[in-house]
Amino acid sequence: MNKNIKIYISVLVFIFILILVSDYDKPKPIDWRPTYSVNDKIPFGLYVFDKEIGGILKKQKIQRISTVTPYEFLDSKYDEDSLVETYSVKGTFVNISVQNNIDDQSMKEIMYFVSHGNNAFLSMANFPKPLLDSLKFEYTSNFRPTDSSLVWMANKKLSRKAYKSTGDIADYFSKIDTLNTIVLGYQGNPKKKKNINFIKVPYKNGNFFLHIHPVAFTNYNLLKKDRYQYAENVLSYIPKGDVFWYTKLQTDENISGSPLRYIYSQPALAWAFYLFLIGMLIFMIFNAKRKQRIVPILQPLSNLTIDFTKTIGNLYYQEGDHKNIIDKKIIYFLERIRTEYLIDTTKLDDEFVKKLHHKTGKDEKDIQELVFLINEHRNSYHDSIEQDLIRINNAIEKIIH
Repeated sequence: MNKNIKIYISVLVFIFILILVSDYDKPKPIDWRPTYSVNDKIPFGLYVFDKEIGGILKKQKIQRISTVTPYEFLDSKYDEDSLVETYSVKGTFVNISVQNNIDDQSMKEIMYFVSHGNNAFLSMANFPKPLLDSLKFEYTSNFRPTDSSLVWMANKKLSRKAYKSTGDIADYFSKIDTLNTIVLGYQGNPKKKKNINFIKVPYKNGNFFLHIHPVAFTNYNLLKKDRYQYAENVLSYIPKGDVFWYTKLQTDENISGSPLRYIYSQPALAWAFYLFLIGMLIFMIFNAKRKQRIVPILQPLSNLTIDFTKTIGNLYYQEGDHKNIIDKKIIYFLERIRTEYLIDTTKLDDEFVKKLHHKTGKDEKDIQELVFLINEHRNSYHDSIEQDLIRINNAIEKIIH
């Protein structure tokens, strides 16, 4: 092994070990991303809620929708029989997410599901536009909660306690249809300013329960003192019956399929891997620069056939044997016509002219002139043989070029 290669490898191994040692006792940084994934144990994941929902919604069948969209799930449960025209399932559709993860077509299907006497519980920071237009409510996002922010229920019989809540930006309902909407919860400060964060909106034969503080169901808040009680109070409004929990975009979208996912998940290993790649790149660049042999310049082979033809032509010309040159040009021309165009050159007459005109596309007058010159050369004697050579050569050039 080359001495320089040994030095490069030793340096890279030393850097790799140094990174591992320096990060060995370093605590893993907390991932504060709001993934709302049922597989994530990070602060803003739903792992704890996924494990405890059965205990919160006791004696209620919970079906997780994790492989299809709400539209695909609910539409498959709809009986289109003219005598029935309803859903084969009854219950409450549930969705908890920080962003709007429901497409418009699915939202319309959920509204149709609710209109048939069912319910929907949506805890989201952003609601789909079809829902805003139909239920006539608006929300804003200028409330920023801290550990001193409070959330509480409107019904004092259910709970009189205000709970602390932690999260990123929490929206609140800024406009509601007061004639049809029932306020179920608030956030802010009970003694100063409170904002609506939980409402019930009747929709035809069913109801929408809209909650705008989904961070209450994350791992951080459920494991923080008594904050789980607030989540239980909110979910207590879900009517008894089957629950259809939409988790499709909250299951495996954050799981990388890369074979290097474990290396990327560990900062120390990730940096070591990047340094290794950079070191190998530098090594290849410098080695390629120093080891590459000079590529010799190869001169193209000269066309000796052309040189030979020029030599023979000059020889005939210098000898003054113009007639011989004309004969060879005519022979070469007729041979080319026979080979390329498959035309009989025994008789150079009008029929020959027409065939050559159709196959070459050349001007018929130029072909007639050439045929005339060839026949005239064969059948007569000329004193100005040098001029004949020039005229025949120019006429041939018009046809074959």
